[in-house]
Amino acid sequence: MENKISKDPLHGITLQQVLEKLVAYYGFDTLGELIKIRCFTHNPSIKSSLAFLRKTDWARKKVEELYIRTASRF
Repeated sequence: MENKISKDPLHGITLQQVLEKLVAYYGFDTLGELIKIRCFTHNPSIKSSLAFLRKTDWARKKVEELYIRTASRF
């Protein structure tokens, strides 16, 4: 049996890991400037941001796209 390696850069990475890495790299202030969503600009936390991103596909997609563009810098 062949082991196929996924070409998806987000394969095996949880949304929480994505968010934690972005917050560690950018901080919520810069993240709020890069992606204009309220959960990053008004009383931000990992927990509240995860709750919003899990319910809101367009916002999650923006966060995942930023992660993919930034991942080589971590």
